[in-house]
Amino acid sequence: MESESREHLIRTWHPHVTVASLAVRDGKYLMVEEFHQGRCVLNQPAGHLERDESLEEAVIRETREETGWNFKPDYLTGIYCFTADNNETYIRFTFFGTLLNREPHIRLDPVIKSVDWFGLTELETMHGRLRSKAVLKCIQDFESGLHLPEHAVQRLE
Repeated sequence: MESESREHLIRTWHPHVTVASLAVRDGKYLMVEEFHQGRCVLNQPAGHLERDESLEEAVIRETREETGWNFKPDYLTGIYCFTADNNETYIRFTFFGTLLNREPHIRLDPVIKSVDWFGLTELETMHGRLRSKAVLKCIQDFESGLHLPEHAVQRLE
């Protein structure tokens, strides 16, 4: 019976694979204020990996859709696995990168309320407003110099 329950759990559990971008200008991080589950929260530009998309393609797309900025991922800063308030498991790949140019006339994702820049100290005081614990953790990791080698992310065809 225990084996049967475990098998059912394995078949029905599907973690969400997400990507997020870290971009810095004048010591501040590009952030979005977005509506999530009836609340207005702060997050990095982020979203779900889509079918037939590489992680890098996903973070470029999500950053553009949520901010209007074209983003070039430079390296992976971390991989985060966590259970969110909705009891769903997320595996988040966070990339540091360069903002190339902004397309001011692009229509942003409808859940985005605003796009702004925030410093680490400011974000550390906003725990209740952050979308998840990964928002602050990946910035702290980046600030401490953490990044993974270029070959850490590989797409196998």
